[in-house]
Amino acid sequence: MKPPVFDYVAATSIDMALSALADAAGEAKILAGGQSLMPMLNFRLLRPSILVDINRIDGLGYIEDDGAIIRIGALTRHFQLETSAVIARHLPIVSHAMTHVAHLAIRNRGTIGGSLSHADPAAELPMLAVLLDAELLIVSASGKRTVAARDFFLDALTVDLGGSELLTEIALPKLPRRTGWGFEDVARRHGDFALAAVAATLTVADGVIVQACIALTGVGPTPLRAGAAEALLVGRALDRDATERAIEAVRGAVTPDTDLHASSDYRRHLAGVLVGRALAAAWRRATTIGAQGGPEANP
Repeated sequence: MKPPVFDYVAATSIDMALSALADAAGEAKILAGGQSLMPMLNFRLLRPSILVDINRIDGLGYIEDDGAIIRIGALTRHFQLETSAVIARHLPIVSHAMTHVAHLAIRNRGTIGGSLSHADPAAELPMLAVLLDAELLIVSASGKRTVAARDFFLDALTVDLGGSELLTEIALPKLPRRTGWGFEDVARRHGDFALAAVAATLTVADGVIVQACIALTGVGPTPLRAGAAEALLVGRALDRDATERAIEAVRGAVTPDTDLHASSDYRRHLAGVLVGRALAAAWRRATTIGAQGGPEANP
């Protein structure tokens, strides 16, 4: 199929992109990696009047260590996240999760800003942004604003981003010391969107969990933080009882849809299984590898 007719602007600066977006009065779409946008255009699910290509804007593809924060430019490609030494050291769960995103050709083109703005209900990056309490920098002709990731995702393919706004940066706090992580997903084939996926971090001190973070994708219209399950884990070691309580809390909190790939009940059951596995991996890394100063946790 062929896309609908549209005008095209190759922006060379943020100001030029914002001007084109403002002039389009909500009828423009931003072209970054194009890995989701182009198929939607070809199927005529979108009919923008103009595409604003931001790939020629210098300075939007970067990974910077800024003290307690890692700053990532919106044009940073998935493969850059996967292979960055800075990400591997301070946010190893992100490096690992990127290997589960589609295929290498797509990771070479897809961008972090594009994935977050597209907000596919089964995508990994929105889940990681929610898990890690990311802050998103959004700019427009009228100024700048910062939005917490947990407030950014409103519904399936719907985010808190106006038609004249541009996401330019993602700020991710470094994992605390003595933090382990786990990432688990199930997909029909390698590179497919996950039927369900779970990411978890556990920060441990004196043999008990002092901070727990659990996020899921594929089980609802937006990525989900499992706050009730997290609260059950704090103040205790991860044993069988704690794990089972967290699993049940997660299963009670999710309401997946039934589709041609899986039933709601199957996805709910799968979410619990993956939570158990992710928590076990996070606990192991926090109490063993992290204690030895290894690279997979934050010692």
